[in-house]
Amino acid sequence: MSRKMKNKVLENLTIERIASEGKSVAHYEGKVVFVSNVAPGDVVDVRVTKGKSSFMEGEAIKIHEYSKDRVEPFCEHFGVCGGCKWQHINYELQLSYKRQQVIDQFQRIAKVPMPEVMPIIGSENTRYYRNKLDFTFSNNRWLTRQEIDSAKEFERNALGFHIPKRFDKIVDIEHCYLQGNISNDVRNSLRVFALANGITFFDMIKQVGVLRNLIIRTTSTGESMVIVQFGEDDKDAVEKVMAFLYDTFPQITSLLYIINLKKNETFSDQEVITYAGQDYIEEEMEGLKFRIGPKSFYQTNSDQAYQLYKVAREFAGLKGDEVVYDLYTGTGTIANFVAKLAKEVIGIEYVEAAIEDAKLNAQVNGIENTLFYAGDMKDMLNDEFIANHSAPDVIITDPPRAGMHEDVVNMLLKLAAPKIVYVSCNPATQARDVALLGEKYAVDIIQPVDMFPQTYHVENVVLLTLKP
Repeated sequence: MSRKMKNKVLENLTIERIASEGKSVAHYEGKVVFVSNVAPGDVVDVRVTKGKSSFMEGEAIKIHEYSKDRVEPFCEHFGVCGGCKWQHINYELQLSYKRQQVIDQFQRIAKVPMPEVMPIIGSENTRYYRNKLDFTFSNNRWLTRQEIDSAKEFERNALGFHIPKRFDKIVDIEHCYLQGNISNDVRNSLRVFALANGITFFDMIKQVGVLRNLIIRTTSTGESMVIVQFGEDDKDAVEKVMAFLYDTFPQITSLLYIINLKKNETFSDQEVITYAGQDYIEEEMEGLKFRIGPKSFYQTNSDQAYQLYKVAREFAGLKGDEVVYDLYTGTGTIANFVAKLAKEVIGIEYVEAAIEDAKLNAQVNGIENTLFYAGDMKDMLNDEFIANHSAPDVIITDPPRAGMHEDVVNMLLKLAAPKIVYVSCNPATQARDVALLGEKYAVDIIQPVDMFPQTYHVENVVLLTLKP
């Protein structure tokens, strides 16, 4: 983009629709302009930030006319923390654009005959729906333009979320509408306690400071897990913090901590120490119990996870005599959920710890017809594996956002199971894989599910059946 266009203000643009990744679309002299934090129907002035020959990106600097579909954001941190980018759009419209996102991706990328996309399954709860949140301690709080211009001194320690695209800046969160239960009380109380007792917050540049990260997990059964990551092995400070949480919040059922001296917050390779309670919490679904440890993956919207798994089970159409392969099984939630309707379920997952959780969950629930294996999917799912196991009647696959490796897709084509149920958190990569599977499979049903209200993310389930 020429220097002449950069920072140019485009006046009175009408926002037409929402595109992928939550950005909205307008046009200027025949070019597409992508704008964030606006709503279809807004009339705005846009400052150009970047672009190419065929499109531009910009930020709205003035709103002349507000869309009829706008609603008042309910969170004081909206527009800053980046966690809920669609709070200003009414929920029904959010759902329609998520469904349209699925339609657009399949028409643009899959390019296979497809049925009408089913109405999206919305979330009954559009606030406090998450069962897990990660908060970061920092001595470098994000200051608003108003605070900077005031020339006053402000508290620079913060406990909250990363500013988008700024790893070293944290928005201090007062109240978060994503997670209910004890989440806000624990976070705010711990911040006050740490400041009152001079316990240092982490410096991400210098990599020093005692308090580093706070993870809170909750379940629909009322259990809660609190994990504190410490950036220094300061035994006195650790004891002070953990004793404070134990005394102040006796309802915490799993109180854990980690001494993490690495340069990042990931702790899959770190020892997790149990300070009080159990080292897991339990979620329940149709009478099944799922143990969730500090390193376990579990869908972050428990209520919608149930809706999602019911769709997958319905699409599988199990009658009791089928062998099911559950690819990317994680902690075996789907595998164990459908096991009672199948002859045998075989789950494969890359993360060994997750497979151990899957086996444990099967054991806890008395499920004896599941087998779980750990390994890279493209290496595990091969001719030798198939020769040692029964061929699948149904394949359920729930890969990460990147979708399935091409070798996995080719093996699915070779296996030619009568049904594939494809669950995805990224309709674009799902559509890419469906295009490849289209060589042998027809798309029967497409069912979007909203797992994350107030965001542009959408989950999607597709039933593929083998062509005659």
